[in-house]
Amino acid sequence: MNNPKKIKKPAKRFYRKRVELFRLIDKIKLWPSRKGILHGIKTIEKMGDQARITTHCNKTFIVTDSRNSRAARWLRNKWFKGVCGICRVPEWKLEKYSSTQFKRHYGSLLLDDKQNVFQPKK
Repeated sequence: MNNPKKIKKPAKRFYRKRVELFRLIDKIKLWPSRKGILHGIKTIEKMGDQARITTHCNKTFIVTDSRNSRAARWLRNKWFKGVCGICRVPEWKLEKYSSTQFKRHYGSLLLDDKQNVFQPKK
């Protein structure tokens, strides 16, 4: 009896389209290079409105937090040519990333548990 293993499709995840770049990177742990190669992120060190990102292939660079930067647009639109062979991004992570949808008026804002959306201004 051949019982083929059932392959589950990853659940669809919805995030807001205009989420800050650092929150998005913290969540998905992927970075598109300028050549279109998708890298896995090892560490993120936040320094105000800048961050030092280290990939799994030991490349380190500093980025600024911008919602409409090249990297943010490429991540939202899922534009990439290939995956870094050194970083070895797993197949399940790519499937999860491909099933993620970015909507303007629907989805998670990727807020911390400590942050409250309805805080009155003082």
